[in-house]
Amino acid sequence: MSILKRLSNMLRENPVQTTGKVESEKLAAAVLMVEVAAHDGQISRTEREHILHLLEHKLGLSATEALELFVEAIATQNESNHILDFTRKIKDHFDETGREHILELMWEVVFADGKEDLYESNLLRRVTGLLYVSDKRNGQIRKKVMTRLKLN
Repeated sequence: MSILKRLSNMLRENPVQTTGKVESEKLAAAVLMVEVAAHDGQISRTEREHILHLLEHKLGLSATEALELFVEAIATQNESNHILDFTRKIKDHFDETGREHILELMWEVVFADGKEDLYESNLLRRVTGLLYVSDKRNGQIRKKVMTRLKLN
């Protein structure tokens, strides 16, 4: 079973509801993706489309569910002034592989516009620590995403 399939299964196995439409773990992952996209002050069209793509294809949501989750994630991110609640939700509900996959999704958002912003990479370093993933492993995940997106 692929890691993405296992991540999707883990998300389905923890059905804590927020709005009755999406699980809180998926919302936490989406908020972290929105946070990294908005960290430079704006969410570009490319970043928005990339997040929606990731929500659909990596988390197994329909286009409508992905859009609803994205809108909810933006609202939640705007209401919150720290990422601790969201990283705690991820840390508490995912094993190491699942947490690494969340970081991978976040790195994909960082590189959605083809470049790495200093503030975005700084946020990823903080999230890495909060998710109890080693800096070395985070660097490996970053390089993996760069290779997949042909940015190296």
